Amino acid sequence: MAKIVGVHGVGHQFKGENMLRDDWLPALKDGLSRAGRILPGDSEFAVAFYGDLFRPSGKSALDPLLTATDVDEDWEQEMLELWWREAANVEPASVTGPGASTKLGVPFVIQRALNAVSHSSFFAALAERALIADLKQVRRYLREAEIRRQAVARVTKMISSDTRIVVAHSLGSLVAYEALCANPHGRVEVLVTLGSPLGIANLIFHQLQPAPIDGRGAWPAGVLHWVNIADRGDIVALVKSLGSHFGPRLVDKLVDNGARAHDVTRYLTTPELGNALALGL
Repeated sequence: MAKIVGVHGVGHQFKGENMLRDDWLPALKDGLSRAGRILPGDSEFAVAFYGDLFRPSGKSALDPLLTATDVDEDWEQEMLELWWREAANVEPASVTGPGASTKLGVPFVIQRALNAVSHSSFFAALAERALIADLKQVRRYLREAEIRRQAVARVTKMISSDTRIVVAHSLGSLVAYEALCANPHGRVEVLVTLGSPLGIANLIFHQLQPAPIDGRGAWPAGVLHWVNIADRGDIVALVKSLGSHFGPRLVDKLVDNGARAHDVTRYLTTPELGNALALGL
């Protein structure tokens, strides 16, 4: 079984583990190369896949045509507003913020938020319906117990006694974290989180399983090193530093991925990623 297991983020409901592995593997090897290391063999890397849990069922082969009216009045609106505010903070010349008095409570205000974030370089290449769909995937993972159970089980199944490193991107960092925490006899030595939203208070951090105690999240059993890598402009990784949430053993690293701040392959090619992998190889 693989020494390194990758865990993907949102938006891969029409892909599979082999397609994602083809995307991740060259970038991961380049990251190792930047750190002066090599992957012993391509078979040492595998991807845990759960994206099909969000694939639409029935006759439709496409995501539904989601609009502002499909954004719910609770979690999704709050997260959208956080993205809006962060986009305005990162790119004030391009994105107009919501203003202190704005409350996302009616469709036309939600549409304002969607229009605003679409003007940011971060979301520029993402269609509005895809942005809403990604938002809903995170909410569904947190709110739908069966999807959460199956996603965690998929990751757990991929982690064998040979696995030393788990690399998790975006929503995948939640799935990987919960899978590692649920295995008290785990032997994974290194957890690397990329573009992770784990530190977003109330909407994500306080919804984790196991729940944080006195503002501190549990440390995954068996993990010796946890390296969290975030781009300064990554809006999804709203909280760049996770050390204050999970303890001083966690090491936070900031990188610059250019315009594609949340792109997993850009994270994987960094020397910071290569150095983190070297801890477990």
